[in-house]
Amino acid sequence: MDCAHCGTPLRPGGRRNRRYCDNKCRAWASIARRKAGVPPPPPWQHPAFESGNPALQAAATRAQQLGEAHGWHRSTLRCVLDGLTVVLDDRPAGEHVTLTEVRTRTPRHASSPRVAEVLANLGLLDDDTTPAIRQWIHRRASELPAGFAEAVRAWLLVLLDGDARTRPRSQPTLYVYFAIVRPFLQRWSADRGHLREITTDDVDTALEPLRGHQRRNAITALRSLFRFAKRRGLVFANPTTHLATSRIGPSLLPMTDAEIHAVQQVAVNPTQRLIVALAAVHAARVAAIRQLLLDDLDLPNRRITIAGHTQRLGELTDRALRAWLDQRRTAWPHTPNRHVLISEKTALGVAPVSKGYFHFHLRRHGVDLDRIRSDRILHEALTAGPDPLHLSLVFNLSHTTASRYADIAEDLLDGQLEQPAEQQPLVTAPLPWF
Repeated sequence: MDCAHCGTPLRPGGRRNRRYCDNKCRAWASIARRKAGVPPPPPWQHPAFESGNPALQAAATRAQQLGEAHGWHRSTLRCVLDGLTVVLDDRPAGEHVTLTEVRTRTPRHASSPRVAEVLANLGLLDDDTTPAIRQWIHRRASELPAGFAEAVRAWLLVLLDGDARTRPRSQPTLYVYFAIVRPFLQRWSADRGHLREITTDDVDTALEPLRGHQRRNAITALRSLFRFAKRRGLVFANPTTHLATSRIGPSLLPMTDAEIHAVQQVAVNPTQRLIVALAAVHAARVAAIRQLLLDDLDLPNRRITIAGHTQRLGELTDRALRAWLDQRRTAWPHTPNRHVLISEKTALGVAPVSKGYFHFHLRRHGVDLDRIRSDRILHEALTAGPDPLHLSLVFNLSHTTASRYADIAEDLLDGQLEQPAEQQPLVTAPLPWF
């Protein structure tokens, strides 16, 4: 293809909508058109809109509609159309596309998630992939000795899906349970060939060196495994029936000045400041912060609704919210996502940010939001008095959790009163965050 002005051959491999060899030729061509009174040529349009394949035409139109609704950049839309062309160009209308094919055939410069989103919106996508958690279960179970692998695989699958007697567990629970029982199984496999050969003495010997929360968690995981094996007839007797998990008393102290100063040094951008403010002022959990919507904010009346519980919006949180919303509006003015916190990925859709979002902004820098949240609740209990009802109403806590914080605050206050006056800590000082 040659330049439309000077006739110089265009560089191969360039953009498909390139008509001139450089900007100088483009400008001279525009001047010549104006002098001759010739109207400018129509803007370039992706070939997918003019394709003879009705399926590709419909997909291109739907991609354009989704792009306008979700604020896609024109380059994103062009790459999505390239991917749709590769996937649908030789396919009859109405034929479904598997997700595996989308991931393997989509060009590298195109976005396979956006291509899959368009096809799913048209009802043409079939998800034939195996979820990552199931692949992990089969891979990790296969690493165990043969006599234990099948039982552990079946146990993890029941934990994942649930059954008539077991509710489904979260994926982190599966990771923790397997990490706990794996060393035990590998140790037992040295002189045992099957799970049914494990005795009560074997379990007690394995648990002997463990203390505190480590022992409690190990007992919980082992009881879950052997209870499942007994129900399924994989073992003759449950060697963990004699084990009991005792409640471990909470150990919590207010944050020190050094810890607070460390958080202040880390929380420097609007995103970090907002997350820390929500945890430090409103005792919000990570899950509640992820699910916080714009509809939950009432800035004129200084109110905020977190996890269904409406609270007064403090000065610190109000400043942090306004700073973040200004940045959000500048970066993604047309995003359809109604969540308060969004990222470059979630701005194109409607999903909340992932847990890794908090790890990237704070956790990897040493900031523990659970520690900040607990400190806020404990500070309220020390300031207003160890009243479980007050804590439950202020932070929407369960009566068990509120009573636990009240007991900790009462123990701290009793310990403070026993000290000389000059050695007593200032527990009623305001939170010195920002």
